[in-house]
Amino acid sequence: MQLARYSEADLPTVHGPFQLIVYREVGGDPVCLPCEREHMAVVRGNVRGKPNVLCRVHSECWTSEVMGSLKCDCREQFHTAMDRIAAEGTGVVVYLRQEGRGIGLGNKVRAYALQNGGADTVEANLALGFEADARNYDIAGAILRDLGVESVRLLTNNPLKVKGLQDAGVVVASRVAHWVGENQHNAGYLAVKRRKMGHHADADLPAILKAVSKR
Repeated sequence: MQLARYSEADLPTVHGPFQLIVYREVGGDPVCLPCEREHMAVVRGNVRGKPNVLCRVHSECWTSEVMGSLKCDCREQFHTAMDRIAAEGTGVVVYLRQEGRGIGLGNKVRAYALQNGGADTVEANLALGFEADARNYDIAGAILRDLGVESVRLLTNNPLKVKGLQDAGVVVASRVAHWVGENQHNAGYLAVKRRKMGHHADADLPAILKAVSKR
């Protein structure tokens, strides 16, 4: 798989002005030619050569971000990250096309059907033959290198995301807790994140990495 910077432009948003840079993932699937998934960097200010850049690595969630689904907190996490980066004046959201923790939209909806029957999010993914979290952060690492980011303060509660980015060569200087609240529809989803996937609200980075290394 190769990643190529394809296009870029300034973009006015409800969060203020950002630069949008689109990357194309080329040659990932020989059955689908040309099969090019597009990922994005949403950049505020000058991040090149900068350490400790405020960063959110965010996976696409069509059901929440477009349809307004209440089953997860993805839309709120995205917009809160944009607001926090805008307030700081410098930062980047790396937006990855990894719907449903990497299983795709169709399988995500199949997982929803299982959840409607009583399975939690982890059980549903496993029942469909997938990992609980099938996402990969190599592309995020490649994008951050292309942007020239030296190190990041990562907006996340997910220890596997910290570990995945470090494995991809990203220097994660610190983790910034990124809980955005819950509602009656996503409370169980968030509880599974904490109980089964080790998501933390206030643990420091060394504690997170120690917990992940024991898995």
